[in-house]
Amino acid sequence: MTSAEIHTLNVNEDNEPGSLLGEDQFTGTAPGATPIPARGTQPAFLSVWDIHAYYGESYIVQGVSFDVREGEIIALLGRNGAGKTSTLRAIARLDDPALKHGEIWLDHQPLHDMKVHQAARNGVGLVPEDRRIIPGLTVEENIDIAQIAPPKGWSKDRLFELFPRLAERRTQEGITLSGGEQQMLAVARALARDVKLLLLDEPYEGLAPVIVQEIERTLEEIKVHGMTTIIVEQNAIAALHLADRAIILDMGQVAFDGTAAEVLDNKELRHEYLAI
Repeated sequence: MTSAEIHTLNVNEDNEPGSLLGEDQFTGTAPGATPIPARGTQPAFLSVWDIHAYYGESYIVQGVSFDVREGEIIALLGRNGAGKTSTLRAIARLDDPALKHGEIWLDHQPLHDMKVHQAARNGVGLVPEDRRIIPGLTVEENIDIAQIAPPKGWSKDRLFELFPRLAERRTQEGITLSGGEQQMLAVARALARDVKLLLLDEPYEGLAPVIVQEIERTLEEIKVHGMTTIIVEQNAIAALHLADRAIILDMGQVAFDGTAAEVLDNKELRHEYLAI
């Protein structure tokens, strides 16, 4: 299981909503400067500032910057190879890709100075694409192990209320669940920690449409509780219907930062950057 917690400086962007970003522009205020409000009046909760990350010599994340307000759901989109998952992993402070430049702040805390376990203790919850259900453990034990060390998040009763399918299968070995149920367990395991920022990597990958709808209902419920969330998802339309804002990456850089509705309404933008 991978969990991580992030903290952020109150920093935000100077660009207008829905603007296309050039190479010489970034969303964010340099750390140490006086914080400026995010869109509207609410300051940024998460600030990703000019991050550059590498897999070995491969330069993948090339100066990505954006801000997220507390309680927002962000759809992080782009074609295959655009750098979406790499950006998510850099925020979660995994070793790969290696963050070589830039800063990441969550709730005034410098995530960029942390290792993955420190980020987890500070509120980052990552649900990776492969889910990483622990073999040999039941559904309930997979949740229990997430709460061995503090800080604890949602109680098991609350998690089983959110995921009634898991409640029905609490004594079943986790890896024997269906793909959709494993995805629910992976999300539940992240929420079992005291999460400030939930990072979801391809939550709909490989799932039947009816299961996708069930996962969507679960994420809508999480949204009601005000969980700040970033979703990386190839099913862009589904992610956009859930999200407040969309950030589109192209070749490791931010190409668009605006509302989800703007992307849904802009056929040319979707075709150019998402091929839909």
